[in-house]
Amino acid sequence: MQTKPFARLIATVFGTGNLKPAPGTWGSAVAIPLGWALHYAGGFPLLLVASVVVFGLGYWATREATRGEADHDPSEIVIDEVVGLWIALFPLSFGMWRMGAEPHVFPWPGWVGAFLTFRLFDIWKPGPVGWADRKGGPMGVMLDDVIAGLMAAVVVALAAAVAHGVLLR
Repeated sequence: MQTKPFARLIATVFGTGNLKPAPGTWGSAVAIPLGWALHYAGGFPLLLVASVVVFGLGYWATREATRGEADHDPSEIVIDEVVGLWIALFPLSFGMWRMGAEPHVFPWPGWVGAFLTFRLFDIWKPGPVGWADRKGGPMGVMLDDVIAGLMAAVVVALAAAVAHGVLLR
């Protein structure tokens, strides 16, 4: 059995990475409804577990899809954006899950903020994001988006703390 076509299907998130322009933005956009569906189905615990599983699957798919290729981080590989965006959604999902909010509620300021800050860090590649990106290979492909997602999650958490008056008390 040849794994490369199946790996490319996963790595491109079922072809989303083939959309132009800005395939990484398309991959991030697809991650929002998928993240909401995971939160709806099982709250923060399911989003967390899915992020870990998809990271592993993304590592494998990226490795297989780029095996023998000159470019080990082609723009059509967007599974890393999915994981990174889900991580950026962690504060929103965790806060809602912890407070017992109805799972269908996914406030737009939170997910818009997660999307925008994740894309900013993923494109800009400050500090540790750039370091991970320069590692190359499937780990570098996945890890730079994980770090961008963590940085975006910090911004989302701080914004939520300000918006909800936690830091102003």
